[in-house]
Amino acid sequence: MKKYLSILTLALGCLVFAQQKGQLRKVATVGFLNVENLWDTIQSADYIDGTKDKSNPSFHRSVPIDSIKHLIVDETPFKGEWSDEALKGKRVVKYQGGSDEFTPKSAKNYNYKVYSQKLENAARVISELGQKQTGTAPAIVGLLEVENRQVVEDLVKQPKLAKYDYGVIHYNSYDYRGIDPAFIYQKRRFTPTNSLKKEIKIYGEDGKREYTRHILVVTGMLDNEPIALFLNHWPSRRGGEAVSLPKRNAAAAVLKQQMDSIRIQSPNTKMLAMGDFNDDPVSSSLKNVLKAAGSPKDLSESMPYLNLMYPLYKKGIASLAYQDAPNLFDQIIVSANLYAPANELKKDYTVLRTEIYAPDYLITKEGNYKGYPFRSWSGDKFTGGFSDHFPAFVILQKEP
Repeated sequence: MKKYLSILTLALGCLVFAQQKGQLRKVATVGFLNVENLWDTIQSADYIDGTKDKSNPSFHRSVPIDSIKHLIVDETPFKGEWSDEALKGKRVVKYQGGSDEFTPKSAKNYNYKVYSQKLENAARVISELGQKQTGTAPAIVGLLEVENRQVVEDLVKQPKLAKYDYGVIHYNSYDYRGIDPAFIYQKRRFTPTNSLKKEIKIYGEDGKREYTRHILVVTGMLDNEPIALFLNHWPSRRGGEAVSLPKRNAAAAVLKQQMDSIRIQSPNTKMLAMGDFNDDPVSSSLKNVLKAAGSPKDLSESMPYLNLMYPLYKKGIASLAYQDAPNLFDQIIVSANLYAPANELKKDYTVLRTEIYAPDYLITKEGNYKGYPFRSWSGDKFTGGFSDHFPAFVILQKEP
Protein backbone atom coordinates (compact mmCIF):
# COMPACT_ATOMS: atom_id res chain seq x y z
CA MET A 1 0.00 0.00 0.00
CA LYS A 2 2.81 2.44 0.89
CA LYS A 3 4.40 1.71 -2.48
CA TYR A 4 1.19 2.59 -4.36
CA LEU A 5 0.65 5.72 -2.27
CA SER A 6 4.20 6.84 -3.08
CA ILE A 7 3.53 6.36 -6.79
CA LEU A 8 0.27 8.30 -6.53
CA THR A 9 1.97 11.12 -4.62
CA LEU A 10 4.69 11.32 -7.27
CA ALA A 11 2.12 11.40 -10.07
CA LEU A 12 0.15 14.18 -8.42
CA GLY A 13 3.37 16.06 -7.76
CA CYS A 14 4.01 16.17 -11.50
CA LEU A 15 0.80 18.10 -12.05
CA VAL A 16 0.57 21.84 -11.44
CA PHE A 17 -2.88 23.22 -10.71
CA ALA A 18 -4.28 26.68 -10.09
CA GLN A 19 -7.62 27.83 -8.73
CA GLN A 20 -9.20 30.69 -10.67
CA LYS A 21 -12.80 31.87 -10.40
CA GLY A 22 -13.73 28.73 -8.50
CA GLN A 23 -12.38 26.43 -11.23
CA LEU A 24 -9.50 24.02 -10.86
CA ARG A 25 -7.24 24.05 -13.90
CA LYS A 26 -3.90 22.69 -14.98
CA VAL A 27 -1.42 25.43 -15.85
CA ALA A 28 2.00 25.84 -17.45
CA THR A 29 4.19 28.92 -17.83
CA VAL A 30 6.25 29.44 -20.98
CA GLY A 31 8.44 32.53 -21.10
CA PHE A 32 11.78 34.01 -22.03
CA LEU A 33 14.46 36.34 -20.74
CA ASN A 34 17.24 38.32 -22.39
CA VAL A 35 20.07 37.65 -19.93
CA GLU A 36 22.14 40.57 -21.29
CA ASN A 37 25.50 39.11 -22.19
CA LEU A 38 25.80 35.97 -20.12
CA TRP A 39 29.42 35.08 -20.86
CA ASP A 40 31.80 32.91 -18.89
CA THR A 41 35.11 34.49 -17.84
CA ILE A 42 37.30 32.59 -20.32
CA GLN A 43 38.22 34.11 -23.67
CA SER A 44 36.92 31.63 -26.20
CA ALA A 45 36.46 30.94 -29.88
CA ASP A 46 34.19 28.59 -31.81
CA TYR A 47 35.77 25.44 -33.21
CA ILE A 48 33.82 24.04 -36.13
CA ASP A 49 34.67 20.52 -37.22
CA GLY A 50 32.72 19.61 -40.35
CA THR A 51 34.25 16.13 -40.34
CA LYS A 52 33.09 15.23 -36.84
CA ASP A 53 29.47 14.24 -37.21
CA LYS A 54 27.67 13.41 -40.46
CA SER A 55 24.28 14.18 -38.90
CA ASN A 56 25.55 17.63 -37.88
CA PRO A 57 27.74 18.85 -40.77
CA SER A 58 29.51 21.54 -38.79
CA PHE A 59 30.02 20.20 -35.27
CA HIS A 60 30.33 23.47 -33.40
CA ARG A 61 31.63 24.08 -29.89
CA SER A 62 33.25 26.80 -27.81
CA VAL A 63 36.89 26.31 -26.89
CA PRO A 64 39.33 28.42 -24.84
CA ILE A 65 41.65 30.53 -26.97
CA ASP A 66 44.66 28.78 -25.43
CA SER A 67 43.51 25.40 -26.72
CA ILE A 68 43.34 26.36 -30.40
CA LYS A 69 47.01 25.51 -30.95
CA HIS A 70 46.21 21.89 -30.09
CA LEU A 71 43.38 21.58 -32.64
CA ILE A 72 43.51 20.60 -36.31
CA VAL A 73 42.62 23.64 -38.43
CA ASP A 74 42.45 23.30 -42.22
CA GLU A 75 42.10 26.94 -43.22
CA THR A 76 43.23 30.02 -41.26
CA PRO A 77 41.62 32.41 -41.65
CA PHE A 78 38.54 30.86 -43.21
CA LYS A 79 37.58 32.98 -46.21
CA GLY A 80 34.25 31.41 -47.12
CA GLU A 81 30.72 31.91 -45.83
CA TRP A 82 29.96 30.75 -42.31
CA SER A 83 27.14 28.23 -42.61
CA ASP A 84 26.61 24.57 -41.78
CA GLU A 85 26.49 23.55 -45.42
CA ALA A 86 29.55 25.57 -46.48
CA LEU A 87 31.62 24.18 -43.61
CA LYS A 88 30.85 20.53 -44.24
CA GLY A 89 34.15 18.64 -44.30
CA LYS A 90 36.16 21.63 -43.02
CA ARG A 91 37.83 22.31 -39.67
CA VAL A 92 38.05 26.00 -38.85
CA VAL A 93 38.10 28.47 -35.95
CA LYS A 94 35.65 31.37 -35.70
CA TYR A 95 36.67 34.08 -33.27
CA GLN A 96 33.91 35.65 -31.14
CA GLY A 97 33.68 39.42 -31.47
CA GLY A 98 32.65 39.88 -27.84
CA SER A 99 34.67 37.25 -26.00
CA ASP A 100 37.64 39.41 -25.03
CA GLU A 101 35.25 42.03 -23.60
CA PHE A 102 34.09 39.63 -20.87
CA THR A 103 37.23 38.46 -19.12
CA PRO A 104 39.01 39.42 -15.87
CA LYS A 105 41.64 41.26 -17.94
CA SER A 106 39.14 43.41 -19.83
CA ALA A 107 37.97 46.92 -18.92
CA LYS A 108 34.87 45.30 -17.46
CA ASN A 109 36.94 43.23 -15.01
CA TYR A 110 34.53 40.42 -15.73
CA ASN A 111 35.61 37.99 -13.03
CA TYR A 112 34.08 34.95 -11.35
CA LYS A 113 32.31 37.12 -8.77
CA VAL A 114 30.51 39.10 -11.47
CA TYR A 115 29.70 35.93 -13.41
CA SER A 116 28.27 34.30 -10.30
CA GLN A 117 26.10 37.34 -9.64
CA LYS A 118 24.83 37.27 -13.22
CA LEU A 119 23.84 33.62 -12.80
CA GLU A 120 22.14 34.25 -9.46
CA ASN A 121 20.21 37.24 -10.84
CA ALA A 122 19.01 35.38 -13.91
CA ALA A 123 17.96 32.35 -11.85
CA ARG A 124 15.90 34.52 -9.53
CA VAL A 125 13.99 36.14 -12.37
CA ILE A 126 13.38 32.86 -14.20
CA SER A 127 12.10 31.12 -11.06
CA GLU A 128 9.51 33.87 -10.57
CA LEU A 129 7.99 33.92 -14.06
CA GLY A 130 4.32 33.04 -13.61
CA GLN A 131 4.94 31.83 -10.06
CA LYS A 132 2.20 33.98 -8.48
CA GLN A 133 -0.39 32.42 -10.75
CA THR A 134 0.91 28.84 -10.89
CA GLY A 135 2.81 28.39 -7.63
CA THR A 136 5.87 27.04 -9.43
CA ALA A 137 8.66 27.90 -11.87
CA PRO A 138 8.03 27.96 -15.63
CA ALA A 139 7.89 24.73 -17.61
CA ILE A 140 9.88 26.18 -20.54
CA VAL A 141 12.09 29.28 -20.74
CA GLY A 142 13.91 30.81 -23.69
CA LEU A 143 17.22 32.56 -23.05
CA LEU A 144 18.82 35.21 -25.25
CA GLU A 145 22.44 36.40 -25.29
CA VAL A 146 24.17 33.33 -23.86
CA GLU A 147 27.76 32.66 -24.90
CA ASN A 148 27.66 28.87 -25.00
CA ARG A 149 26.01 25.78 -23.58
CA GLN A 150 28.20 25.78 -20.47
CA VAL A 151 26.82 29.07 -19.14
CA VAL A 152 23.30 27.64 -19.50
CA GLU A 153 24.35 24.46 -17.68
CA ASP A 154 25.78 26.66 -14.91
CA LEU A 155 22.53 28.62 -14.78
CA VAL A 156 20.22 25.64 -14.30
CA LYS A 157 22.41 24.44 -11.41
CA GLN A 158 21.67 27.61 -9.45
CA PRO A 159 19.82 26.91 -6.17
CA LYS A 160 16.61 28.63 -7.30
CA LEU A 161 16.43 26.41 -10.40
CA ALA A 162 18.24 23.18 -9.60
CA LYS A 163 15.25 21.48 -7.93
CA TYR A 164 13.21 21.75 -11.13
CA ASP A 165 15.66 19.57 -13.10
CA TYR A 166 15.88 21.71 -16.24
CA GLY A 167 17.22 20.28 -19.48
CA VAL A 168 19.10 22.42 -22.00
CA ILE A 169 18.77 22.90 -25.77
CA HIS A 170 21.48 25.03 -27.35
CA TYR A 171 23.39 25.40 -30.62
CA ASN A 172 26.26 27.78 -31.26
CA SER A 173 25.32 30.45 -33.79
CA TYR A 174 27.40 32.30 -36.36
CA ASP A 175 26.53 35.62 -34.72
CA TYR A 176 29.38 38.08 -35.15
CA ARG A 177 29.62 38.70 -31.38
CA GLY A 178 29.24 35.07 -30.35
CA ILE A 179 25.88 35.12 -28.54
CA ASP A 180 23.17 32.52 -28.99
CA PRO A 181 19.58 31.61 -28.07
CA ALA A 182 18.86 28.59 -25.85
CA PHE A 183 15.92 26.84 -24.20
CA ILE A 184 15.68 25.29 -20.76
CA TYR A 185 12.77 23.02 -19.85
CA GLN A 186 11.50 20.99 -16.92
CA LYS A 187 12.19 17.41 -17.95
CA ARG A 188 9.17 16.04 -16.08
CA ARG A 189 6.81 18.28 -18.04
CA PHE A 190 8.33 18.76 -21.49
CA THR A 191 9.83 16.07 -23.71
CA PRO A 192 11.67 17.37 -26.80
CA THR A 193 11.25 15.30 -29.95
CA ASN A 194 13.30 17.43 -32.35
CA SER A 195 15.37 20.60 -32.39
CA LEU A 196 17.20 22.55 -35.05
CA LYS A 197 18.62 25.97 -35.84
CA LYS A 198 17.47 28.00 -38.83
CA GLU A 199 20.01 30.50 -40.06
CA ILE A 200 18.96 33.99 -41.12
CA LYS A 201 20.99 35.20 -44.08
CA ILE A 202 21.19 38.97 -44.21
CA TYR A 203 23.47 41.30 -46.14
CA GLY A 204 24.78 44.83 -45.68
CA GLU A 205 24.67 47.66 -48.19
CA ASP A 206 28.06 46.49 -49.48
CA GLY A 207 26.55 43.10 -50.30
CA LYS A 208 28.56 41.28 -47.66
CA ARG A 209 26.94 38.69 -45.40
CA GLU A 210 26.20 39.88 -41.87
CA TYR A 211 26.07 37.21 -39.19
CA THR A 212 23.25 37.21 -36.68
CA ARG A 213 21.53 34.77 -34.33
CA HIS A 214 19.65 31.80 -35.74
CA ILE A 215 16.04 30.93 -34.88
CA LEU A 216 15.98 28.00 -32.46
CA VAL A 217 13.15 25.59 -33.34
CA VAL A 218 12.05 22.89 -30.89
CA THR A 219 9.14 20.47 -31.08
CA GLY A 220 7.97 18.17 -28.31
CA MET A 221 5.29 17.22 -25.82
CA LEU A 222 4.24 19.59 -23.03
CA ASP A 223 2.19 17.66 -20.49
CA ASN A 224 1.39 15.17 -23.29
CA GLU A 225 0.36 17.84 -25.81
CA PRO A 226 2.33 18.50 -29.02
CA ILE A 227 3.86 21.98 -29.15
CA ALA A 228 6.43 23.80 -31.26
CA LEU A 229 8.64 26.59 -29.95
CA PHE A 230 10.53 29.21 -31.92
CA LEU A 231 13.08 31.38 -30.12
CA ASN A 232 14.08 34.58 -31.90
CA HIS A 233 16.66 37.34 -31.54
CA TRP A 234 16.23 39.33 -34.73
CA PRO A 235 18.78 41.76 -36.21
CA SER A 236 19.05 45.05 -34.34
CA ARG A 237 18.09 48.53 -35.48
CA ARG A 238 21.72 49.52 -35.82
CA GLY A 239 21.96 52.15 -38.54
CA GLY A 240 18.32 53.17 -38.08
CA GLU A 241 14.92 51.49 -38.07
CA ALA A 242 14.15 51.98 -41.77
CA VAL A 243 17.61 51.03 -43.03
CA SER A 244 17.72 47.85 -40.93
CA LEU A 245 14.10 46.78 -41.51
CA PRO A 246 14.87 44.49 -44.50
CA LYS A 247 17.05 42.40 -42.18
CA ARG A 248 14.18 41.83 -39.77
CA ASN A 249 11.86 41.18 -42.70
CA ALA A 250 14.26 38.41 -43.72
CA ALA A 251 14.08 36.97 -40.20
CA ALA A 252 10.27 37.18 -40.26
CA ALA A 253 10.18 35.28 -43.56
CA VAL A 254 12.30 32.46 -42.09
CA LEU A 255 10.09 32.28 -39.00
CA LYS A 256 6.91 32.25 -41.09
CA GLN A 257 8.22 29.45 -43.28
CA GLN A 258 8.99 27.35 -40.20
CA MET A 259 5.64 28.02 -38.53
CA ASP A 260 3.66 27.50 -41.75
CA SER A 261 5.39 24.17 -42.34
CA ILE A 262 4.39 22.82 -38.93
CA ARG A 263 0.88 24.30 -39.17
CA ILE A 264 0.28 22.50 -42.47
CA GLN A 265 1.90 19.20 -41.54
CA SER A 266 0.58 19.03 -37.97
CA PRO A 267 -2.51 21.26 -37.53
CA ASN A 268 -3.06 20.17 -33.91
CA THR A 269 0.40 21.28 -32.76
CA LYS A 270 0.31 24.40 -30.59
CA MET A 271 2.95 26.95 -31.61
CA LEU A 272 4.66 29.71 -29.62
CA ALA A 273 7.15 32.10 -31.22
CA MET A 274 8.93 34.34 -28.73
CA GLY A 275 11.95 36.55 -28.24
CA ASP A 276 13.48 39.94 -28.92
CA PHE A 277 12.18 40.90 -32.37
CA ASN A 278 13.77 44.38 -32.31
CA ASP A 279 10.44 45.57 -33.71
CA ASP A 280 7.11 46.49 -32.13
CA PRO A 281 3.85 44.55 -32.66
CA VAL A 282 2.76 47.12 -35.28
CA SER A 283 5.97 46.88 -37.33
CA SER A 284 5.66 45.58 -40.88
CA SER A 285 7.99 42.64 -40.21
CA LEU A 286 5.45 41.20 -37.78
CA LYS A 287 2.20 42.37 -39.36
CA ASN A 288 2.92 42.10 -43.07
CA VAL A 289 5.62 39.44 -43.33
CA LEU A 290 4.93 37.07 -40.42
CA LYS A 291 1.18 37.80 -40.65
CA ALA A 292 0.69 38.13 -36.90
CA ALA A 293 -2.75 39.54 -36.07
CA GLY A 294 -3.18 42.01 -33.25
CA SER A 295 -6.67 40.83 -32.33
CA PRO A 296 -8.46 37.45 -32.40
CA LYS A 297 -11.11 38.92 -34.71
CA ASP A 298 -8.40 39.45 -37.33
CA LEU A 299 -7.33 35.80 -37.38
CA SER A 300 -7.85 34.16 -40.75
CA GLU A 301 -6.29 31.67 -43.12
CA SER A 302 -4.09 34.46 -44.48
CA MET A 303 -3.27 35.82 -40.99
CA PRO A 304 -3.02 32.67 -38.87
CA TYR A 305 -0.95 33.86 -35.89
CA LEU A 306 -1.91 35.98 -32.91
CA ASN A 307 0.46 38.52 -31.34
CA LEU A 308 -0.35 38.38 -27.64
CA MET A 309 1.59 41.60 -27.02
CA TYR A 310 -0.51 43.86 -29.21
CA PRO A 311 -3.06 44.69 -26.45
CA LEU A 312 -0.19 45.47 -24.05
CA TYR A 313 1.46 47.66 -26.67
CA LYS A 314 -1.79 49.64 -27.13
CA LYS A 315 -1.82 50.23 -23.36
CA GLY A 316 1.66 51.74 -23.53
CA ILE A 317 3.47 48.82 -21.87
CA ALA A 318 7.12 48.52 -22.88
CA SER A 319 9.82 45.89 -22.37
CA LEU A 320 12.80 48.20 -22.91
CA ALA A 321 13.76 51.71 -23.96
CA TYR A 322 15.70 52.03 -27.21
CA GLN A 323 17.34 55.41 -27.83
CA ASP A 324 15.18 56.96 -25.08
CA ALA A 325 11.95 55.70 -26.66
CA PRO A 326 9.87 52.94 -25.02
CA ASN A 327 9.44 49.81 -27.14
CA LEU A 328 7.79 46.43 -26.83
CA PHE A 329 10.37 44.36 -28.71
CA ASP A 330 9.94 41.32 -26.44
CA GLN A 331 6.90 39.46 -27.71
CA ILE A 332 5.07 36.14 -27.76
CA ILE A 333 3.13 35.11 -30.86
CA VAL A 334 0.96 31.99 -30.92
CA SER A 335 -0.94 29.85 -33.38
CA ALA A 336 -4.71 30.35 -33.57
CA ASN A 337 -5.39 27.02 -31.82
CA LEU A 338 -3.97 28.46 -28.58
CA TYR A 339 -6.65 31.13 -28.41
CA ALA A 340 -9.89 30.61 -26.46
CA PRO A 341 -12.55 33.33 -26.17
CA ALA A 342 -13.01 34.82 -22.69
CA ASN A 343 -10.39 32.47 -21.28
CA GLU A 344 -12.71 29.53 -21.86
CA LEU A 345 -11.36 26.40 -20.17
CA LYS A 346 -10.82 23.53 -22.62
CA LYS A 347 -9.47 19.99 -22.55
CA ASP A 348 -6.20 21.07 -24.15
CA TYR A 349 -3.94 24.05 -23.56
CA THR A 350 -5.01 27.60 -24.43
CA VAL A 351 -3.73 31.00 -23.34
CA LEU A 352 -4.89 32.23 -19.94
CA ARG A 353 -2.62 35.23 -19.36
CA THR A 354 0.23 37.16 -21.01
CA GLU A 355 2.56 39.45 -19.10
CA ILE A 356 5.68 41.59 -19.31
CA TYR A 357 7.27 40.82 -15.94
CA ALA A 358 8.47 44.04 -14.31
CA PRO A 359 8.53 43.81 -10.50
CA ASP A 360 10.02 46.71 -8.61
CA TYR A 361 13.50 45.23 -8.28
CA LEU A 362 13.86 44.96 -12.08
CA ILE A 363 13.28 48.70 -12.55
CA THR A 364 15.96 51.43 -12.36
CA LYS A 365 15.08 53.77 -9.50
CA GLU A 366 17.02 56.94 -10.33
CA GLY A 367 19.21 58.77 -12.82
CA ASN A 368 18.87 59.15 -16.57
CA TYR A 369 17.43 55.65 -16.91
CA LYS A 370 14.81 55.90 -14.18
CA GLY A 371 11.90 53.61 -15.01
CA TYR A 372 13.94 51.56 -17.49
CA PRO A 373 14.94 47.93 -16.91
CA PHE A 374 17.71 47.65 -14.29
CA ARG A 375 20.50 46.60 -16.64
CA SER A 376 23.69 44.75 -15.74
CA TRP A 377 26.11 47.20 -17.27
CA SER A 378 26.63 50.94 -17.37
CA GLY A 379 29.48 51.20 -19.83
CA ASP A 380 32.18 48.97 -18.33
CA LYS A 381 30.78 49.12 -14.80
CA PHE A 382 28.80 46.18 -13.46
CA THR A 383 25.72 47.61 -11.74
CA GLY A 384 24.53 44.44 -10.03
CA GLY A 385 21.39 44.73 -12.17
CA PHE A 386 19.56 42.09 -14.15
CA SER A 387 18.95 42.92 -17.81
CA ASP A 388 18.26 45.73 -20.25
CA HIS A 389 14.98 43.96 -21.14
CA PHE A 390 12.01 42.93 -19.04
CA PRO A 391 11.13 39.25 -19.47
CA ALA A 392 7.82 38.04 -20.87
CA PHE A 393 5.70 34.98 -20.23
CA VAL A 394 2.41 33.34 -21.08
CA ILE A 395 0.38 31.07 -18.82
CA LEU A 396 -1.39 28.19 -20.53
CA GLN A 397 -4.42 26.47 -19.00
CA LYS A 398 -6.57 23.41 -19.52
CA GLU A 399 -8.94 21.16 -17.64
CA PRO A 400 -7.12 19.10 -15.00
